[in-house]
Amino acid sequence: MDGITVRSLFKKKQEGKKIVMVSTYDYISAKLCGQVGIDCILVGDSLGMVFQGQDTTLPVSLEEMIYHTKAVRRGAKNAFVIVDMPFMSYQVSLEEAIRNCGRVIKETGANAVKIEGGEEVAELVYRLVSIGIPVVGHIGFTPQSVHALGGYRVVGRAEEEAERVKRDFKALEEAGAFMVVLESIPKGLTKELTQGSKAITIGIGAGPYCDGQVLVFHDLVGLVEDIKPKFVKRYIEGADLFRNALKKFKSEVEEGIFPSEEESYG
Repeated sequence: MDGITVRSLFKKKQEGKKIVMVSTYDYISAKLCGQVGIDCILVGDSLGMVFQGQDTTLPVSLEEMIYHTKAVRRGAKNAFVIVDMPFMSYQVSLEEAIRNCGRVIKETGANAVKIEGGEEVAELVYRLVSIGIPVVGHIGFTPQSVHALGGYRVVGRAEEEAERVKRDFKALEEAGAFMVVLESIPKGLTKELTQGSKAITIGIGAGPYCDGQVLVFHDLVGLVEDIKPKFVKRYIEGADLFRNALKKFKSEVEEGIFPSEEESYG
């Protein structure tokens, strides 16, 4: 099989090479990621906020995740594609969760599914892995639990919370999750979890000690302006570039400059 695989990702971990992941939702951005050799693309349920303008990730449906993943897969044929299982697609029962995860893999061509939670989803992770579906875990701040967690915040500063994160990580490892996303946790806790871990660790707001890092495409290219978490780095101010192009187009249409002879058929 061509492209990045679980095996090649583990090889990078073993060699101490950082794994690069970008979260995105469409063909064009996925194609750009593929062209520069991004290892993994996460089709995140963050599309609810970034793409749809929702306040949280909770309204995103399974059908929407499948739709966006198909577009991403067409754009990045060699990247390792991971799909967020959206809220209530895996919480009702084991049977429904397995069916939904299987549907995602069958219909999208994705390589793995991602599930939020630790000890409470360990049995599901074990069942999925046992039938050949690679699973990525997600602990620390888990966006689907935003209401239960009392809003967006760092998780694991208090000793009791840090111990819970450790238990969740161990449960996911033992259940067979090959990768775990660590979100918004202190860097010291990240270092402790990553050292000697069997699973690959991917950080977002978790400091430099993970096996790899993930950012949302629209954040790193500067298209999201209204919020900027501490862990986000903008590599270009994309919104300014886009606005300037639109302003120029508007001006040239209004002034009769566009379309010119060059853009017109004879």
